[in-house]
Amino acid sequence: MKSWINKTDEALVVLYANGENRAFNILLNRYRDKLYSYIYYIVRNSEMAEDIFQETFMKAIVTIRQGRYSDSGKFSAWLRRIAHNLIIDSYRQDKNENLISCDEPDINILNNACLSEGTIENSIVNHQILSDVRKLVDFLPDEQREVVKMRFYQDLSFKEIAELTGVSINTSLGRMRYAIMNLRRIADKNGVVLTVD
Repeated sequence: MKSWINKTDEALVVLYANGENRAFNILLNRYRDKLYSYIYYIVRNSEMAEDIFQETFMKAIVTIRQGRYSDSGKFSAWLRRIAHNLIIDSYRQDKNENLISCDEPDINILNNACLSEGTIENSIVNHQILSDVRKLVDFLPDEQREVVKMRFYQDLSFKEIAELTGVSINTSLGRMRYAIMNLRRIADKNGVVLTVD
């Protein structure tokens, strides 16, 4: 058991998937505080944070037990993604519970085309732009690519990025600024359009 403490996350996941419950306890202890802090930082409500925290680990347990864990990245980033999705689901649920019906044509903003989220065509174009951006990100230097992925794909704050990468917030911001400049330059060079007309 003692030697397990030094095992990698991936090795512990494999052990847990093979029925070694102690392996998951080590993972839980390893990431409990960071994950709870991440959730609380977003929701600012201890009861809600606790619920989402527990649900995150329950989802992780089920996924690993079913043999569906195949994330090639970091286990901690995978946990944060689960938590992030649960936070979004929680806010959506709250929003739906607080919906008010308004059938009056004068105040029915739901059918106003100017306020709609866009057409199917726009959605397809946006999807293509995001796909192109993902490809362009791979051409960035390692440090710039890391900060872009952590900021936009893992939704981390610059403070969290700085802590995780062991640099100052200013360095993280600088790397992001250079990454955006490089993305624009690479896009221009390759004729990739990053805006919807």
